[in-house]
Amino acid sequence: MFTYETADQKEVRRFRIAQFNGRMATVKAGESTVTGFVRSVLAQESSMPPRWTITIIPNAPKKEIKPLRPASHGRRFAEDYF
Repeated sequence: MFTYETADQKEVRRFRIAQFNGRMATVKAGESTVTGFVRSVLAQESSMPPRWTITIIPNAPKKEIKPLRPASHGRRFAEDYF
């Protein structure tokens, strides 16, 4: 799990919408980028300005799908007609 802390209300709203809709969210923290599903958005009430802690369950990057065979670019049975 990846924990991210922010004070930006627009960003928090984006994470809450992603959590509600079951969509993946992407966070850039420094040089690292984490993409995954939002598990929780918790407000820290004792801090000023208000801060939120967001927990994300990261997903492994998907591998590129390679076709089983190369696609033909001509008519398949063109030689049968000649």
